Amino acid sequence: MDAAQESGGESAVEPGGVEGAARVQGLMRNTGDPSAQPSSRQGGSYKPRAKSGAAQRESEGTVVAMMAVKNNAVGARGPCGGRVDEAGKREGMAGKTGPNHPRGREPMDKVRQLQRRLWSAAKRHPGRRFHALYDRIVRSDVLAEAWKRVKRNRGAAGVDAQTLADIEQYGAERFLEELEAKLRAGKYRPAAVLRRYIPKADGRKRPLGIPTVRDRVAQMAAKLVLEPIFEADFLPCSYGFRPERDATMALETLRKLGSTGSNHVLDADIRDYFGSIDHDKLMKLVERRVSDRRVLKLLRQWLRAGVFEEGSVTRSVAGTPQGGVISPLLSNVYLHAFDVAWKRDGAQYGTLVRYADDFVVMNRTRSDVERAEGRVRQLMARLGLELHPDKTRKVELSWGKEGFDFLGCHLRKRLSGPLWERAGRRLYFLQREPSQRAMKRIRQRVKELTPPRRCHEDLRSVIRDLNPVLRGWGNYFRTGNAAAKFNDVDTYVWGRLRDLRIKRAGRHLRAGQVDRWTRDYFVQGFGLHRLRGTVQYPEAA
Repeated sequence: MDAAQESGGESAVEPGGVEGAARVQGLMRNTGDPSAQPSSRQGGSYKPRAKSGAAQRESEGTVVAMMAVKNNAVGARGPCGGRVDEAGKREGMAGKTGPNHPRGREPMDKVRQLQRRLWSAAKRHPGRRFHALYDRIVRSDVLAEAWKRVKRNRGAAGVDAQTLADIEQYGAERFLEELEAKLRAGKYRPAAVLRRYIPKADGRKRPLGIPTVRDRVAQMAAKLVLEPIFEADFLPCSYGFRPERDATMALETLRKLGSTGSNHVLDADIRDYFGSIDHDKLMKLVERRVSDRRVLKLLRQWLRAGVFEEGSVTRSVAGTPQGGVISPLLSNVYLHAFDVAWKRDGAQYGTLVRYADDFVVMNRTRSDVERAEGRVRQLMARLGLELHPDKTRKVELSWGKEGFDFLGCHLRKRLSGPLWERAGRRLYFLQREPSQRAMKRIRQRVKELTPPRRCHEDLRSVIRDLNPVLRGWGNYFRTGNAAAKFNDVDTYVWGRLRDLRIKRAGRHLRAGQVDRWTRDYFVQGFGLHRLRGTVQYPEAA
């Protein structure tokens, strides 16, 4: 693949590094921690999974498609699980055994090979700037794969009111051919994003920007090509919207740090992050790796497309709309500058753990957390960002004094009961459980699905609606110390279903009939998903 090795663009923040500040080496022996997995299991390694041989999953939605692997030699496993040196050997195989685009195996195989080559080239040459990317973005197989992912993610229509179903009826291949023709001819112009609001836990509303389906496909195609390049640079302290890195890994990092002496936390919140990203600084950071003028123009068009609300379009010189396919990648590119600067100038104060725009810094002493806060504010100011004065706070974890919420979980140190009973030792370990907000949201959702008016419906239909909600919520929280909270939710669900039965019986309710409607009655008789007993260690989940 053609690419230019040119000097990097002017820095919006200090030059980048290679490693992250939040790398935890191995799993510390922790005989009394009730959250730690048994010692017979493999230790939690923070080396990339591609090197440990585990299959790397494909990215979904806005999750980045590539995995950054440190010093990956030629022949090592690449970002998608295959070997880097085999990327060019398999290109003809899929064409012989599978159908042609847009939905066959061939597009996916070729796209993954392209991603491997881009990632490998970016990893081997940290200063390389890629100048021949636009032709890759407009390739028919890349656009076909982008359409498949957009379709899988579903989503509402944008300002043109064109839905996914409309495009399928129109003809997906015809739609992609027309999009490709416009992109190649330079006639593509993105539409404004449609403003919608979703409720937040605190009663306020979060603004979302919904691009048109056409723009989502174009953004996804750009994401497929650009992600591997930037993934080669991203540091281990970043967990959000990246492959093989998720919220559970970020929470596990915090748990292990809490078990090795980190008793002070800077719980930080960036004020209006997505609305404060400076376009010029963002593009300078992108230009460190991308010199293709057509790609840079495409990104600027998406940033400046504007927001359609109440009949008018407004444009801004800052911010990226939440809801755009390309937004998570651009937000990670922007805060990668903060990660690099923290590794160089702030790592001596504490360990950074960041998930998109949410982050905490784990510190050992009170003075460290004070200095960490000052350094974070300085680095944020260079990016044109600021910490929220009301939501940013310093927390002391020692002896279970305080806790904090992060990624939907409440983290707090608890006394190890077994150690106290056996040896009289007072040892505290950082545990996590669903936060009060998370508990409130799941109860509200269950309540919405079990209104009194559904008492005359088939109970199996009600439970069929409940089970995906309970299963998804439980899968997220099951790797923590959530047994008591899971039991609370089970009790609440059981009470709601029993109330439906009582209301249905009405005046005909017989004595002792309510006693028959136990938890097992709904679980065994109607297939209700039970959360109790589903807690697992992270490596086993």
